[in-house]
Amino acid sequence: MSTPYPFTAVVGQTDLRLALLLNAVSPAVGGVLVRGEKGTAKSTAVRALSALLPQVDVIPGCRFSCAPAAPDPACPDGPHKPGPGHDRPARMVELPVGASEDRLVGALDIERALAEGVKAFEPGLLADAHRGILYVDEVNLLHDHLIDLLLDAAAMGASYVEREGVSVRHAARFLLVGTMNPEEGELRPQLLDRFGLTVQVAASREPAQRVEVVRRRLAYEDDPAGFATRWSGDEQDIRARVVAARALLPKVRLGDASLLQIAATCAGFEVDGMRADIVMARTATALAAWAGRTDVRKEDVRQAALLALPHRRRRNPFDAPGLDEDKLDEILDRFPDEEPENETDPDPDPEPEPGGPDDNGPEDGGPDGGGGGVPPQSGPDAPEPEAPEVPEAQDDTAPPAPDAPEAPEPQPASQDGAAPEQAAVRAAEPFRTKMLSVPGLGEGASGRRSRARTAHGRTTGAQRPRGHLTKLHLAATIQAAAPHQKARGRSGRGLVVRKDDLRQATREGREGNLVLFVVDASGSMAARQRMGAVKGAVLSLLLDAYQRRDKVGLITFRGAAAELALPPTSSVDAAAARLEQLPTGGRTPLAAGLLKAHEVLRIERLRDPSRRPLLVVVTDGRATSAGSVGGDPRELSGRSARLLQAEGVASVVVDCESGPVRLGLAGVLAADLGGPAVTLDGLRADSLAGLVKNVRTAVTSPSHHTTRRAA
Repeated sequence: MSTPYPFTAVVGQTDLRLALLLNAVSPAVGGVLVRGEKGTAKSTAVRALSALLPQVDVIPGCRFSCAPAAPDPACPDGPHKPGPGHDRPARMVELPVGASEDRLVGALDIERALAEGVKAFEPGLLADAHRGILYVDEVNLLHDHLIDLLLDAAAMGASYVEREGVSVRHAARFLLVGTMNPEEGELRPQLLDRFGLTVQVAASREPAQRVEVVRRRLAYEDDPAGFATRWSGDEQDIRARVVAARALLPKVRLGDASLLQIAATCAGFEVDGMRADIVMARTATALAAWAGRTDVRKEDVRQAALLALPHRRRRNPFDAPGLDEDKLDEILDRFPDEEPENETDPDPDPEPEPGGPDDNGPEDGGPDGGGGGVPPQSGPDAPEPEAPEVPEAQDDTAPPAPDAPEAPEPQPASQDGAAPEQAAVRAAEPFRTKMLSVPGLGEGASGRRSRARTAHGRTTGAQRPRGHLTKLHLAATIQAAAPHQKARGRSGRGLVVRKDDLRQATREGREGNLVLFVVDASGSMAARQRMGAVKGAVLSLLLDAYQRRDKVGLITFRGAAAELALPPTSSVDAAAARLEQLPTGGRTPLAAGLLKAHEVLRIERLRDPSRRPLLVVVTDGRATSAGSVGGDPRELSGRSARLLQAEGVASVVVDCESGPVRLGLAGVLAADLGGPAVTLDGLRADSLAGLVKNVRTAVTSPSHHTTRRAA
């Protein structure tokens, strides 16, 4: 549809709209990261924002949107002669997940640069977004190096393109907005910190509000133009208010008392670095301007903290985002506001903007509200994101009894005659693990685990480009062109280079893998202390997978079957949640777990053939059930393991056997899989036992694994 959905027609999502409007008032705030489940109007609100931005005055014919009053002196299309400009709407540029580096920053024509010395530059999306909005949907799925380039440009206000000594610079100042679904994976903490504000959104649980959402959406789809016309008055009011707030912003005074409140808040919540203090100061100033005031108040600082700090307090992906508001109020109460000095304060609570009786929009206590706006989690649809913080299973195990029997209460035996199911237990404290990697050289998505041919890394050779040239290998290009100079009629000092002479540099870096966990949850693993240690080890490996940008999956087996507890995903916190709720009990269908892993890997190989798998089997090696297949359980598990080895699946067995007498069955399983076995203690990075550097696919003898385990 060519007519965008009106911003003021969005129902609810007060904090989201406030954060977007604050960035429209002051782009120096640093952008917005919108976190939330699917179908919560994230993209709709962002796309609607561009209609509220004032028009920009640009130089005719300039591809980089230079302003006539202050053109960029380094503009590739410059130098510009003085003259009138023309107004155009502010652009909203979308960056697709699959975009290349050249599409983002632009590309140089290397052939013309070498042969003619001409900087022939094709602008990228950063140039298109200058003085507008750059929107990145599913920013957590974007390649890390693209996110780095994007955030660097947003921080510096300029984009640099360099190719073998030929460089181009142009201005790139834009409002950066990213959206993400945390279920699909998290951003690294370093990248989270680069976004100025973060908003958590969730669908409303109020029937009346959900009805209003559906009613407006259907009306918009039936007649987009008519629907937009009905909201045009509200849109114009908000647009005028953004312009007024921008004009007032330079006059807003940020006093020492407010700065002390900001510093005390960041220190009290133990936020790393100083970026949070700066972002809070800019946000509080924008809030005051939005409210039509020239002084920053405590409510502005409070609202700025609720928008700028939650994502900066996460120490690992399993920490729930959020801020303790009681603690925030306690800190701010210790530092009162300054008395305004002979200042005429406009109405602190301006009249709400019109928008319909059921709007729940900016005028309903949201972005249009006076003061600092409405704190997050205040709407009827807001408390839901806090629910996942305390899994139900934790309530049953909060006071763990060291002498608790394997069965907390009398229960009938399971149908297979094994121990009954037991409640989930807490995981032990995670630790830093040894490096596990897949052998060989892959070509998967960029990451930090196994060796691979990547777009970034150390140069290992050269080849003819298979498409558009991105990384020139200068020495190989000159070597290819040199024998033909006489035939090409070279007469001067310059080298005559043809397209066929160009060589692409091949580089080696690291890739992310699919780490598939197969966890034994049978009765033999059910002792509370033992299962807690096992869960702690798996949680540690999940943290390692998060840091190395892997996809993860979780299979559990117990009783008579195996279950895919979590299909392969980039969300390691989802895997941690499944692990926390994992019950134990029953017999040990080891073969069923391995066969389920074979099935999952087969499907994933079709979906993403370039991503190589790493199978991590967490078990004591016992096999007491053949499941529905029948036969000898140990023989069946051996055949299943050898099937995975025959298909080249890199594997490692985490041996969970404990006690003075050990059977060494995990070592036998590792031999059948063609990988090493490592004990729980040997998995630690600071341990000297069970050193694991690379997962080997060659079959080793069972005695070798037993020796490693005993060591």
